[in-house]
Amino acid sequence: MARIKEVRASVAEVIHGQDEVITEVLVTVLSGGHALLIGLPGLAKTRLAQTLGVVLGLADKRVQFTPDLMPADILGSEVLEETTEGRRGFRFLPGPVFCQLLLADEINRASPRTQSALLQAMQERQVSVAGLAHDLPRPFHVLATQNPIEQEGTYPLPEAQLDRFLTQINVGYPDEAAERRMLATTTGPEPAQAAPVMTAADLIEAQALVRRLPVGESVIDAILTLVRAGRPEMSPLREVRDLVAWGPGPRASQSLALAVRARALLDGRLAPSLDDVVALAPPVLRHRMALTFGARADGVLLSQVIDRLVRLIA
Repeated sequence: MARIKEVRASVAEVIHGQDEVITEVLVTVLSGGHALLIGLPGLAKTRLAQTLGVVLGLADKRVQFTPDLMPADILGSEVLEETTEGRRGFRFLPGPVFCQLLLADEINRASPRTQSALLQAMQERQVSVAGLAHDLPRPFHVLATQNPIEQEGTYPLPEAQLDRFLTQINVGYPDEAAERRMLATTTGPEPAQAAPVMTAADLIEAQALVRRLPVGESVIDAILTLVRAGRPEMSPLREVRDLVAWGPGPRASQSLALAVRARALLDGRLAPSLDDVVALAPPVLRHRMALTFGARADGVLLSQVIDRLVRLIA
């Protein structure tokens, strides 16, 4: 548990002014899930992913998503080879997805066909090429980044893929004090470098510990109340019934149940509380709900609807 706290401190030495983002990313990884980082350029999204790989001792790779990227560029492909004896056969060449931490940079710039190449990898931790399944290394996590303002030449992520991200983490600007510290540490002769704190084996052990943490009935009730109230077909809230086109599915409940455990462990607690549910509701729900066209036309924000949901359990 002490080593987990060291991880957060080590990442914060390199990434300044993003304490909440660091916490949410670590919660996602400790839960065994994937994170979608959304923020403007220059807010250290890519550097955060690279730093996390170093601190956690994970083999990381980076794929820059572009419109001409093909599925084989991510998954790998089979090549025809001829041996010295003249025999021919196919050999599988693994792509960059065969790593422990994959940074999918600007994921929405690739076509839906290429985006879908990650669906099986993110859910089943394996990929199928030419009818054969290939297991990915353990652990396996995807950290994807997305620019919220550039829409030209981009493709929205399908709902099925969004649901595979345990959290959607919004990355904002740092405060003045943090930005001042950032200037001093990143423009000097020796920029701050991350140091390894854990290994992949340590992370797998921590993820197993997260699943063993007990969860009280009050926390389970709060999760179910929150998620089910976000579905317009069954919500007791008129705002949800009128403004929400579709709500979170059962995977949201599962994600939230894991995330609250991870947040408790990260804080040195052996059981999650209602405060954990309240804190993690936005990153777990914001990519699993959609407003109606009328609500968007009226300027309604999804964050407002989630805040109203949270008030049911707060």
